[in-house]
Amino acid sequence: MAQLYESSQLAAAAKEGRAAPMDAEAAVAALKRGPIGALILSIVAVGALFLGWILFYFLLFMGRGPIG
Repeated sequence: MAQLYESSQLAAAAKEGRAAPMDAEAAVAALKRGPIGALILSIVAVGALFLGWILFYFLLFMGRGPIG
């Protein structure tokens, strides 16, 4: 177990797994538009859920007719 702990400490300290440091201007340029991919993905997911709910409502519930 101690050997596993030591190897994980060495892997975490290795410079190969780290990103190069960014200056402030590059960080501002990268963050200027924000996470547009996550926004698009969430819009598509919510749209698909809403469309599925509408289809479920009209095809299943409306097809059965009024209650009573």
